[in-house]
Amino acid sequence: MRWKAKIWFFGGMLGLFSLYGCSSVTPTSEQNIPSVEATVTSSETPIVTSTIVPNAADVISVDVRGEEGAYQFSVEISSPDEGCNQYADWWEVVDEEGELIYRRILLHSHVGEQPFTRSGGPVQIEPDAVVWVRAHMHPTGYGGAAMKGSVTEGFVGAELGLDFAPELAESPPLPGGCDF
Repeated sequence: MRWKAKIWFFGGMLGLFSLYGCSSVTPTSEQNIPSVEATVTSSETPIVTSTIVPNAADVISVDVRGEEGAYQFSVEISSPDEGCNQYADWWEVVDEEGELIYRRILLHSHVGEQPFTRSGGPVQIEPDAVVWVRAHMHPTGYGGAAMKGSVTEGFVGAELGLDFAPELAESPPLPGGCDF
């Protein structure tokens, strides 16, 4: 079953914006959707925005399509963008040991587009490899809600401490600036 939830953080209170999309993950031929080896959308549990780091970027959903070793990830992020002085500047896929697998650089702020989704790939992982998907916020860094899972099992919100692979914030590729 596929559930998609959006939760917004308002002045210390969480509010459920919408909960929709209970359907089978496998498309039928009647839906006229191109076939792929994997199509996984998350999450089955609501995502709680971060209270660990103020002004953090939260990953609120992950959609994976493609074939083994060449998956395309579409990551939905909610972030308190204010322009180039404060914006979500990347999302990344990290293995359980803290090794960077893939990073999608975001070239500009998304002030008027919240939440927003950006795709990236190919992400070279096995379908059953468990990975983290998290976002980075300029200038505050990591600390928002993250998701953990695999292509075969899907992704759900999970606790990711600030001590998990913080050194990746200095590892390339890194943004070259902010366009707007």
